[in-house]
Amino acid sequence: MDTVINLYEAKTHLSDLVERAARGEEIVIAKAGRPLARLVSLAQRTAARPLGLFAAQVAMGPDFDAPLPDDVRLAFEGAAP
Repeated sequence: MDTVINLYEAKTHLSDLVERAARGEEIVIAKAGRPLARLVSLAQRTAARPLGLFAAQVAMGPDFDAPLPDDVRLAFEGAAP
């Protein structure tokens, strides 16, 4: 079962609560008995993500955000002939 902590206590003991969550405990923060948030551990990455994986293969044209031609726009709207 999750540990339920009131908001005032959570503010007072935040460092301790973060450490407990990092060890795997799930802590629910409540205000006036109503649950508001859950404090949980972040998942550990097993490997670093490569940055710029497609940097040399993808380019964005200068007209990227130009309005779509009418036939393409109508197709997206489900009104294509």
